Amino acid sequence: MITMTKSQNPSSTSYYVSNEFYQKVIDDFSDWQREDLEVSDLLTRDSCQRFLVRESRDLQDLKLDDWLTLYEDECLYWVPGTPGNSDPRREVAVAFDDRRRMEDRVYRLQMAYAWSQRPPSRTIRSVSNVEVFATGVEDIVMVRSNLLINEFWAEEFRLWGAWCGHRLKRNGESWKILVKQVNLIDCDRNLRNPSIIL
Repeated sequence: MITMTKSQNPSSTSYYVSNEFYQKVIDDFSDWQREDLEVSDLLTRDSCQRFLVRESRDLQDLKLDDWLTLYEDECLYWVPGTPGNSDPRREVAVAFDDRRRMEDRVYRLQMAYAWSQRPPSRTIRSVSNVEVFATGVEDIVMVRSNLLINEFWAEEFRLWGAWCGHRLKRNGESWKILVKQVNLIDCDRNLRNPSIIL
């Protein structure tokens, strides 16, 4: 078991977010959807798909603490604010959350003071077109999927469409999320305060 000092606890500090971290994220999310890297093993693809469906279900059922357990300690939840290949060092993002910020977001959504989620949104989430790509690291894969969210809140329906990139690390028989990137098709338009976790 690894013992972390307070300054190394990702729940209390952002110690791992550095220039090197930003560069690694950019490198990992560049040129990864190549046909020659596609994983054809059906067991791996099925395992990744089941994992993404579980993540989607945790968010749909508002099991936010369970959702957090799907992530590594040093992780990233990233919703770019521009279409195409984006650079989080130079562009505004809808969300660029390290572990500390993710836990803060979940805590706020579970409190009575998150007015934008009172009452909580009801969502139905669909995950489809799951593709898995090798990374050159045996226990890490990149996964692309399509995401469609139907949200009902305050007598209003909203529709969110995106494709997602997950960087997953093998964890026994399942996976842990290193990075989740949600590429909204309308990310450069007025999103009207997206207060749900996408």
